[in-house]
Amino acid sequence: QMRNRLCEVWIAVTILMFGLRMEGASGIRFVIEKEECFSHKVEMGETVHYSFVLIKSEGDWHYSEEGVDLVVKGPSGEQIHDLRDKISEKSEFTSHHEGVYRFCFTNKSPYHETIDFDLHAAHFVYHDEHAQDEHFKPLFEHIGKLEEALYNIQFEQHWLEAQTDRQAIVNEGMS
Repeated sequence: QMRNRLCEVWIAVTILMFGLRMEGASGIRFVIEKEECFSHKVEMGETVHYSFVLIKSEGDWHYSEEGVDLVVKGPSGEQIHDLRDKISEKSEFTSHHEGVYRFCFTNKSPYHETIDFDLHAAHFVYHDEHAQDEHFKPLFEHIGKLEEALYNIQFEQHWLEAQTDRQAIVNEGMS
């Protein structure tokens, strides 16, 4: 009976935590002419994962390694990351302040570009009623690690799909 109860708690916690963690995930595919900015509210201590892939040009076909710029700024305007001339990138940071973080892309090309952008912010939190029971603490830690590993796999798969889309367009243009 204790084993059944533990199994029920594990399933409930897994579903709850997966649901809580996924609410911080966003993904968008957009066309950029010159500059586009996105904002995301982040809690202090959250790990923010982001990736982007420059997929294609909307103008006449061209192949260029120019890429786009991405500047990430914190709630008080402090610069977190500054990436220049990238066609794709994956990165992460831990937020030191709660607030709205800005992700601004700049396209220096004369062509409209399509960009696939993903963002995920998460923070593992113990719920008071469960964190007090020392028997469940290791279980919650393992669930958190497994859930993070699952998210990382999904994050990587989506990034690879966007890279594949870009490569297909490059190959098509070269043939």
